[in-house]
Amino acid sequence: AGSGDSDSEGASDSEGGGGDDEPDVKKKVFSKWESVEASLASAAALEGKFAVAVEVKHTTQVKRVSWHRKGDYIAAVSPGAQYASILIHQVSKRTTQLPFKKTKRLIQGAAFHPSKPLLFIATQTAVLVYHLLNEELVRKLASGCKWISDFDVHPTGDHVIVGSYDTRVVWFDMEMSQQAFKTLRYHKEAVRGVSYHKSYPLMATCGDDGAVHVFHAKVYTDIFENPLVVPVKVIRGHTVTADKLGVLSCVFHPTQPWLFTCGADH
Repeated sequence: AGSGDSDSEGASDSEGGGGDDEPDVKKKVFSKWESVEASLASAAALEGKFAVAVEVKHTTQVKRVSWHRKGDYIAAVSPGAQYASILIHQVSKRTTQLPFKKTKRLIQGAAFHPSKPLLFIATQTAVLVYHLLNEELVRKLASGCKWISDFDVHPTGDHVIVGSYDTRVVWFDMEMSQQAFKTLRYHKEAVRGVSYHKSYPLMATCGDDGAVHVFHAKVYTDIFENPLVVPVKVIRGHTVTADKLGVLSCVFHPTQPWLFTCGADH
């Protein structure tokens, strides 16, 4: 951890490359970086403990975060922040960028492309793909869902899986079409989380029915061959709560065949 705090302000173009800015957007502070003393972090590391090195405070609740593959950038989503609902933090420089100064969409999540300068943004009904260098919208994936809850990008960057509160899981093959390639209906209640494994041909979904579905999800190098999606196992390690909340999130370990889940019961 280093020393010194910094306030980060808005910068960059508006969504879709046009439109007027929100009033005084350049004067608004959207996040504040606070550093922990290096001596405290080092002492904790010597004791084999985790320590907070840097804290970034947002003006509203953060719903989701996503790391860039190189580890220096983090995309943070705060739906309640309106036009500042997506912020991109650069850890090495301790700065924050506002990629879209004007957006009227309800943002559900954001994720970086694994190899290209693209940012995927989930709205209530679609996934938008933006080119960060050219500052333009390059693709819109229409899910057909009433309300998107979560999404994930395949390690190849050519496939996207979307979960929705209306119990559906939708798979997009972007090399084939901007329309959904496959719709899966294995959950009886709202789907809360979806995840691709970064190393193995595995995919998982979880929801308010308390179930975690694990799939064999094989993507072929031949672009004319459709992905193979086969159900493998149903895991029920969480209890549905009295207010009908089940498994809220699931994510794979990046290299091991391990699946982490988060439930409302703990």
